[in-house]
Amino acid sequence: MKKIAMAFAALGLTAACVVPPQNVSPDDLVAFDEAVASIGCDLVAESDYLPVELQTGLTREKVIEVAQYRVANEQAVNLSNGGVRLKTGACAPDSEA
Repeated sequence: MKKIAMAFAALGLTAACVVPPQNVSPDDLVAFDEAVASIGCDLVAESDYLPVELQTGLTREKVIEVAQYRVANEQAVNLSNGGVRLKTGACAPDSEA
């Protein structure tokens, strides 16, 4: 039982240590969030990726890496259509009371 608890604890620590993609600055992450918010918070199709690439100056590969980084940090979710929805900042879901 103790080993299982330690394994889950280690898994939690590993998940908390997700690092941003290589050669992506904190400013790039902010620009990514702003660009994705400007297109409606979802990255799904070419018509979503192009404006994000243009606004951030990141390549398609880096945009995908940043999206995966946001998912790994629970700041975005994978969509059933293969896309990603940002869920922080301007894209944070409304909390209903």
